[in-house]
Amino acid sequence: MNVIICKDKKAVAKEAYRIVRDRVMNGRAKVLGLPTGTTPEGLYAELVKGYKKGEIDFSDVHTFNLDEYIGLDPKDPQSYRNFMDKHLFDHVNIKKANVDFLDGLTGDIDRECARYEEAIVSLGGIKLQVVGIGRDGHIGFNEPGTSLTSRTHMITLAQSTITDNANLFFGGDEDKVPRWALSMGVGTVLDSDEVLMIAFGANKADAIHGMLEGPITSMNTSSALQLHPNVTVVLDEAAASKLKYRDYYHRIAPGNEEAMLKFLAAARKKAGRR
Repeated sequence: MNVIICKDKKAVAKEAYRIVRDRVMNGRAKVLGLPTGTTPEGLYAELVKGYKKGEIDFSDVHTFNLDEYIGLDPKDPQSYRNFMDKHLFDHVNIKKANVDFLDGLTGDIDRECARYEEAIVSLGGIKLQVVGIGRDGHIGFNEPGTSLTSRTHMITLAQSTITDNANLFFGGDEDKVPRWALSMGVGTVLDSDEVLMIAFGANKADAIHGMLEGPITSMNTSSALQLHPNVTVVLDEAAASKLKYRDYYHRIAPGNEEAMLKFLAAARKKAGRR
């Protein structure tokens, strides 16, 4: 994995924006997978600013969101679809037809999950999947114990997720938080060509440690990303605070590749090679 450790959450958002903008504008990520929650808010704010400055164009971008609550209308203020409209979709030039979302009011959960998987495949798969991470290491709504080969499915939310999301979306009232959701599976996320994880804050440090340096286990579903060949993790100092190999991650950050190439060029020149 490529691990980039930034000073703070603002720097995390700017670095994540740079990566998304680069992939979209060079044509490598015309199909995006997107998350919700407080973690990507800074990234979405940067994407909106970048669009207004003419740095990024969404006119031929398709999106799939990681998850949605069961039982909420898309127009419900607490729905994830409403969140995405509020923070991103309503402020950029993405076509409504290019936004695909899980239907939390579906009358046939299995059919809706199969439809979502088929829609992703029909566009050639997700090119760049952006994810956050829960305090217990979950990605999407894939709670501890979820199969690491799972596809889009219905999930029962853990109490820690209900508590966290009540604070984020429901004014702290846990009784208002749906107990079930639809989510891309871990296997669905792993099928993406590239994964970008963003995280900040000391409350994510244990989960990040487990994801990067712990065993691959369904009790920390994000640890499955160790099996993916192209993952970039962008963290702030607080989220990275429990990493054992923190100094090494600084040394292997993507920006150090340029230094390596200069070193190699000098060595080749010294050896008389062109």
